[in-house]
Amino acid sequence: MFMDVQTGGSATPMKWGWRYLAWAAVPLAIGLVLAHYAGPGAPSVAAKAEAGSDWAHHLASPLGLFLLQLLVLLLVAKGAGALLKHFGQPAVIGEMAAGLMMGPLVLGSLLPQLHGALFPAASLGPLGMLSQLGVLMFLLVAGAELDLGAVRGRRTFAFTVSHASIAVPFVMGVGLAIWLYPEHGPQGVGFTAFALFVGISMSITAFPVLLRILADRGITQTPLGQTSIACAALGDATAWCMLALIVAAAQATGWLSASLNLVCVLLFIAVMLGAVEPWFARQQIAPGREGRWLLGILLLSLASALVTEVLGIHALFGAFAAGVAVSSNTQLRELLVAKVEPFAATLLLPLFFAMTGLRMRADALQTSDILLCVVVIVVATAGKLLGTWSAARSTGMENREAWRLGVLMNTRGLMELIVLNLGYELGLLGDRLFAVLVIMALVTTAMTGPLLNLIERRKA
Repeated sequence: MFMDVQTGGSATPMKWGWRYLAWAAVPLAIGLVLAHYAGPGAPSVAAKAEAGSDWAHHLASPLGLFLLQLLVLLLVAKGAGALLKHFGQPAVIGEMAAGLMMGPLVLGSLLPQLHGALFPAASLGPLGMLSQLGVLMFLLVAGAELDLGAVRGRRTFAFTVSHASIAVPFVMGVGLAIWLYPEHGPQGVGFTAFALFVGISMSITAFPVLLRILADRGITQTPLGQTSIACAALGDATAWCMLALIVAAAQATGWLSASLNLVCVLLFIAVMLGAVEPWFARQQIAPGREGRWLLGILLLSLASALVTEVLGIHALFGAFAAGVAVSSNTQLRELLVAKVEPFAATLLLPLFFAMTGLRMRADALQTSDILLCVVVIVVATAGKLLGTWSAARSTGMENREAWRLGVLMNTRGLMELIVLNLGYELGLLGDRLFAVLVIMALVTTAMTGPLLNLIERRKA
C-alpha cells in the first residue's frame, strides 16, 4: 500500500535515510533563523534591519512557513522510513515515528524555540486540513484494495477468524476501560462511549500495512498470505462499521437522536453495498476514459465523505465506503492504486503523522505512564493473538500457522492512528491515554516482523 523509498543503483535504504536526514538539516537550520529573527525574544526592529531579516519575515508568511513545514516533515519522514526499512521494518513505521518526533513530545521538549517557530499554533489549521484530505484519499484507496470478492473462497474461515480477532480484543479492551475510566475518562464523556471506543481501538488491524509486510516477506501468494488478507479485509470492513455505529451513538444528544443516527448509518452502508457496489462491478473502462472515471470516483468519495460528516460519523467513513464500492471492479481499483496512492502516500500521509505528533502535549507522557503503556500493549497483543489463534485452531489450521496468522492480525499501523485521532477529535480520549495508545499502535506494528521471525525459527 505504501510507497517505499526508491533506492536506485547501489544505494541502500540506510544511505538514503541519512541523505534525507542530512537534507532535512537545511530547512531545520532555516527554522532556527526564523526562530531567531521572528520568534519570541527576537532582536529589535533596528537590529533586524541591520541583520537583513527581510528573508525571515517572508519565511514567516503563511505560504513560506507552510512550504518550510512540508520540506521538514517530508525529509524527516522519508529519512526515518528508509532507516527503519534497513532494519527490516516497513518504511511506514519510520514515517509514523518521525511524525511523533516532530511534535511537542520530542522536538518541543529538546528545542522548544525551534519547534515554536516551525509549528506555531496559528499555522496548524491549514496543515491539519491538508492532512485530513490525505487521510480521505488514503481511505479511498484502502477501501478499494479490500476486494471483498476475494473473501468468497474463504468465507467461513475468514468470517470466523476475523470476527474472533475483533471480539476478543474488544471485550478485553472494554474490561481495561473499567480500570482506565476513573483517571483517563474525559470530563463529560460517559463510561459507555469511552469503553466502546477503547474496545474498538484494541480491535483494529491495519490492512494496508499488512499488505506491505506480506509483500516485503514474499508470502503474499502463499496460503498464509491469502488467508491473512481475507481475514484482515473482512475484519477491517466489520470494525469500521462498528466504529461508525459507535461514533454515531457517541455524537448523538439523546436516545432519539442516537437511534436516528444509527438508522441513517445502516441505510448509507446498505445503499453503498447494495446499489453502488454492484453498479461499479458491471462497468467497463473504455480506452482514453480513465481520467473521467478517476474524476467521477473522486467526486463520489468527496460526496460520500460529506454525507457521513453531515450524519455525524465523520467524513473518513464516507471515503472508505466509496473505496469499498469501487473494489469490485478490478480496472477501477488498479486506476486508484496507480493514480491516487502515490500522491497520498508520498506527500499527504506524512502530514497526518505529523499532525498526530503535533496533537500531543510535551507533558502528555509521565513516568507513571510507563506501566500503563506496558499494560495496554500486553492487552492489545494478547487479545489479537488469542482471538485469532483460538478461532484458527478451531477451524483446523495447524498450530504454528495459527500463531503466525495471529501475529499478522496484530498489525495496527496507520489505521489505528486514524481511529485514535478520530477519538481525540471527538473528545473520547484525553491527552495521556491518546499518547499511550499511539505508542501501542507503533509497538504492535513494529513487533510483527520480529515475532514472525521468532515463530519461523522455532518451526522444528
